[in-house]
Amino acid sequence: MSGQHILTLSCPDKPGLVAAVSGYLASNDCNILESQQYNDVEDHQFFMRIGFERLAAAPDAAHIKSGFAELAGAHDMAWKIRDSARPLRTLMLVSKFDHCLEDMLYRVRAGELNMDVKGIVSNHPRQKDRPSLIGDIPYHHFSVDTASKTEQEAQIKALVQETDAELVILARYMQILSDDLAAFLSGRCINIHHSFLPGFKGAKPYHQAHARGVKMIGATAHYVTADLDEGPIITQDVEHISHADTPEELVAKGRDIECRVLAAAVRDHLQDRVLLNGSKTVVFRS
Repeated sequence: MSGQHILTLSCPDKPGLVAAVSGYLASNDCNILESQQYNDVEDHQFFMRIGFERLAAAPDAAHIKSGFAELAGAHDMAWKIRDSARPLRTLMLVSKFDHCLEDMLYRVRAGELNMDVKGIVSNHPRQKDRPSLIGDIPYHHFSVDTASKTEQEAQIKALVQETDAELVILARYMQILSDDLAAFLSGRCINIHHSFLPGFKGAKPYHQAHARGVKMIGATAHYVTADLDEGPIITQDVEHISHADTPEELVAKGRDIECRVLAAAVRDHLQDRVLLNGSKTVVFRS
């Protein structure tokens, strides 16, 4: 375990929280490298992210965590301390459109995304004659139709448990998750929606946008919930277009937006920069 860690927490807001947390770390010979906080004045909630390192005289990470649990209990905190160097165990789900999948795999290989891809799941067989960065990553073809959806989702759930996956990425996985699977993956499943939510939901959003003569298109990365396309939003981006763009050109431009939005959201999650705040998120940008 490395000497650098990330502490994230949320709790009811009250005076003295920053002093209590920073004081605890200082008393355990930890040096704060980065600190961000947010007070939600509407809901009276406090959110904090701290990057810190254990100095030579510091106790081990297990001791720091057990001691912090006492402090957290006194302030009703939801919290986590994680080794910042450890990659997150990840599964990726994909359908026919593989541009987001390939983009993510390239970023992993380039060292941009600190995750350990334990497997890829698709409801379509792998096209082995197509150049790909999948390499030796296990590829699981779980076909699905109306009659087999429950069985197929049971396979996904079993694979999540088998690989001990901490994050599941829907990289243009064009299947609606059941309420049961969405609840099972709560807070650890990120989806890329090929539209700037809310608006133009359902099939062919770029064609809908073209028909309405919009002047920008976008994409939205959000956590998956039982409410379709209504999960807490992590990040969004847009691109300006013109009356001359055809639906096919919008789709091409949309692919680029989807890749960069999904990558940005996943990077924030991997770095523990996203904290859930009810139906919203608090995102501590670097």
